[in-house]
Amino acid sequence: MQIKDSVAIVTGGASGIGEAVVKHFIRQGARVTVVDREQQNIDRVLVDIKEMGGQAIGVCADVTSEADTARFIDATLKAFGKLNVAVTCAGIIRDGTLLSLDKETGRVSKKLSLDKWKSVIDIDLTGTFLTLRDAAEAMVNGGWDGLLVPISSVNKVGQLGQLNYSSAKVSIELMPKIIIGEFLMRGIKNIRCVGIAPGYTETALLTGMNQDALKAILADVHIGRLIKPEEIADMIGYCLANTALNATTIEITGGLCYPNNIAK
Repeated sequence: MQIKDSVAIVTGGASGIGEAVVKHFIRQGARVTVVDREQQNIDRVLVDIKEMGGQAIGVCADVTSEADTARFIDATLKAFGKLNVAVTCAGIIRDGTLLSLDKETGRVSKKLSLDKWKSVIDIDLTGTFLTLRDAAEAMVNGGWDGLLVPISSVNKVGQLGQLNYSSAKVSIELMPKIIIGEFLMRGIKNIRCVGIAPGYTETALLTGMNQDALKAILADVHIGRLIKPEEIADMIGYCLANTALNATTIEITGGLCYPNNIAK
């Protein structure tokens, strides 16, 4: 399956990795639905796409909502008549340790809040589930060749201060194996599922951080730099073209290692 003439949905498609995926697909001749929760970002990306000569629509949506998910799937089918690719880039980070202690008393002074836990699980994990489920439904009912691309993270292996985020991302890593096993069991042969687990990526969150802290992060990356969002987008395009890639999650980290140790 080629990118050209395909139709893709990208959640979180108006910033960061998602925006890079959208524009990569547009350059290769796909039509794209840009899903995001920030209308002004959607509008900015749609202007860029128009200048590129591409075709896209934007849908402002909450990926944790079944109604909103059905709405952006339906909007895609009405605009473009089919659906071939769904990439789930929508996600947030709300860091915090399970417990924090008072330095003087040694007693617990703060706990990871339920709101921080639920907000990450809801958007990163439940949002991914809903998008993949409803995109797959459309692909099956339409009889179109399809690719589901859930976005995990290298921190699926576990990261201190990210119990919520790592829990979501390790669950997402498992999705391709389970989904494709179920598709085989149900006789669904027209859809593949390949996850992507990026390492530290050149987004505003990281490029705008304390530069000494960023330097410390890059000291453990073998190639010595952040991953470019366009490199992740290119990998997703390759997954679309190479139909042998299926039921797995691919890491793209630049060789991120544990400090003075093996690759993460």
